Amino acid sequence: MQSCLPALAEQLLRDIKNTYQETLKFVFGPCALQALDLVDQRSVTCLSSPSGRKAFQVVGGSGRLYTCFVSCHYCPCPAFAYTVLRRNEGLLCKHILAIYLCQAMGVTQQESVSDQQMSRLLNGTTAL
Repeated sequence: MQSCLPALAEQLLRDIKNTYQETLKFVFGPCALQALDLVDQRSVTCLSSPSGRKAFQVVGGSGRLYTCFVSCHYCPCPAFAYTVLRRNEGLLCKHILAIYLCQAMGVTQQESVSDQQMSRLLNGTTAL
Protein backbone atom coordinates (compact mmCIF):
# COMPACT_ATOMS: atom_id res chain seq x y z
CA MET A 1 0.00 0.00 0.00
CA GLN A 2 2.79 2.47 0.86
CA SER A 3 4.53 1.94 -2.50
CA CYS A 4 1.27 2.95 -4.18
CA LEU A 5 0.93 6.18 -2.19
CA PRO A 6 3.60 8.26 -3.98
CA ALA A 7 2.20 7.36 -7.41
CA LEU A 8 -1.33 8.15 -6.27
CA ALA A 9 -0.24 11.47 -4.75
CA GLU A 10 1.67 12.39 -7.91
CA GLN A 11 -1.36 11.64 -10.08
CA LEU A 12 -3.63 13.66 -7.81
CA LEU A 13 -1.27 16.65 -7.96
CA ARG A 14 -1.07 16.38 -11.77
CA ASP A 15 -4.88 16.33 -11.96
CA ILE A 16 -5.13 19.39 -9.72
CA LYS A 17 -2.52 21.23 -11.78
CA ASN A 18 -4.28 20.44 -15.07
CA THR A 19 -7.68 21.50 -13.71
CA TYR A 20 -6.17 24.67 -12.23
CA GLN A 21 -4.47 25.61 -15.51
CA GLU A 22 -7.55 24.87 -17.62
CA THR A 23 -9.76 26.95 -15.31
CA LEU A 24 -7.33 29.87 -15.44
CA LYS A 25 -7.15 29.67 -19.24
CA PHE A 26 -10.94 29.59 -19.47
CA VAL A 27 -11.41 32.63 -17.22
CA PHE A 28 -8.39 34.74 -18.16
CA GLY A 29 -7.56 33.63 -21.69
CA PRO A 30 -4.14 33.14 -23.21
CA CYS A 31 -2.29 35.30 -20.68
CA ALA A 32 -2.96 32.71 -17.94
CA LEU A 33 -0.10 30.38 -18.86
CA GLN A 34 2.28 33.30 -19.29
CA ALA A 35 1.27 34.56 -15.85
CA LEU A 36 1.92 31.12 -14.36
CA ASP A 37 5.40 31.20 -15.90
CA LEU A 38 6.04 34.52 -14.15
CA VAL A 39 4.84 32.97 -10.88
CA ASP A 40 7.17 29.99 -11.38
CA GLN A 41 10.07 32.37 -12.00
CA ARG A 42 9.27 34.31 -8.81
CA SER A 43 9.05 37.49 -10.87
CA VAL A 44 6.69 39.41 -8.56
CA THR A 45 7.86 41.68 -5.76
CA CYS A 46 5.57 43.68 -3.48
CA LEU A 47 7.10 46.99 -2.45
CA SER A 48 5.66 48.47 0.73
CA SER A 49 6.45 51.67 2.57
CA PRO A 50 6.04 52.59 6.26
CA SER A 51 2.97 54.69 5.36
CA GLY A 52 1.24 51.54 4.07
CA ARG A 53 1.43 52.29 0.35
CA LYS A 54 2.08 49.32 -1.93
CA ALA A 55 3.22 48.80 -5.49
CA PHE A 56 4.23 45.66 -7.32
CA GLN A 57 7.16 45.14 -9.61
CA VAL A 58 7.04 42.31 -12.12
CA VAL A 59 9.95 41.20 -14.24
CA GLY A 60 8.40 40.36 -17.60
CA GLY A 61 9.44 37.50 -19.85
CA SER A 62 11.77 39.83 -21.78
CA GLY A 63 13.46 40.95 -18.55
CA ARG A 64 11.78 44.36 -18.52
CA LEU A 65 10.58 45.60 -15.14
CA TYR A 66 6.94 46.71 -14.89
CA THR A 67 5.65 48.66 -11.91
CA CYS A 68 1.99 47.74 -11.45
CA PHE A 69 -0.68 49.15 -9.21
CA VAL A 70 -3.29 46.57 -8.28
CA SER A 71 -5.26 49.07 -6.20
CA CYS A 72 -6.16 51.00 -9.36
CA HIS A 73 -5.82 48.02 -11.74
CA TYR A 74 -2.96 49.38 -13.86
CA CYS A 75 0.09 47.98 -15.65
CA PRO A 76 2.29 50.02 -18.00
CA CYS A 77 2.86 47.12 -20.43
CA PRO A 78 1.77 47.40 -24.07
CA ALA A 79 -0.58 44.40 -23.77
CA PHE A 80 -2.53 46.10 -20.97
CA ALA A 81 -2.81 49.34 -22.95
CA TYR A 82 -3.95 47.59 -26.11
CA THR A 83 -6.01 44.61 -24.93
CA VAL A 84 -7.56 46.00 -21.74
CA LEU A 85 -7.75 49.76 -22.22
CA ARG A 86 -8.05 50.22 -25.97
CA ARG A 87 -9.85 47.12 -27.22
CA ASN A 88 -11.61 46.16 -23.97
CA GLU A 89 -10.97 42.50 -24.83
CA GLY A 90 -9.52 41.34 -21.56
CA LEU A 91 -9.69 41.91 -17.85
CA LEU A 92 -5.98 42.15 -17.22
CA CYS A 93 -2.52 41.44 -18.55
CA LYS A 94 -0.19 38.62 -17.54
CA HIS A 95 1.67 40.88 -15.09
CA ILE A 96 -1.39 41.78 -13.03
CA LEU A 97 -2.64 38.19 -13.15
CA ALA A 98 0.78 37.02 -11.92
CA ILE A 99 0.46 39.45 -9.00
CA TYR A 100 -2.95 38.05 -8.04
CA LEU A 101 -1.73 34.47 -8.38
CA CYS A 102 1.39 35.11 -6.30
CA GLN A 103 -0.69 36.70 -3.58
CA ALA A 104 -3.17 33.82 -3.60
CA MET A 105 -0.35 31.28 -3.40
CA GLY A 106 1.66 33.23 -0.82
CA VAL A 107 4.79 33.39 -2.97
CA THR A 108 5.08 37.15 -3.52
CA GLN A 109 8.54 38.45 -2.70
CA GLN A 110 8.44 41.31 -0.21
CA GLU A 111 10.61 44.41 -0.14
CA SER A 112 10.39 47.41 2.18
CA VAL A 113 11.11 50.85 0.75
CA SER A 114 11.13 54.29 2.31
CA ASP A 115 8.21 56.66 1.88
CA GLN A 116 10.46 58.88 -0.23
CA GLN A 117 11.35 55.96 -2.54
CA MET A 118 7.68 55.04 -2.83
CA SER A 119 6.76 58.63 -3.70
CA ARG A 120 9.37 58.69 -6.46
CA LEU A 121 8.10 55.35 -7.72
CA LEU A 122 4.47 56.51 -7.70
CA ASN A 123 5.47 59.68 -9.56
CA GLY A 124 7.18 57.55 -12.18
CA THR A 125 10.55 59.17 -11.64
CA THR A 126 12.49 56.03 -10.80
CA ALA A 127 12.42 52.28 -10.68
CA LEU A 128 13.67 50.61 -7.52
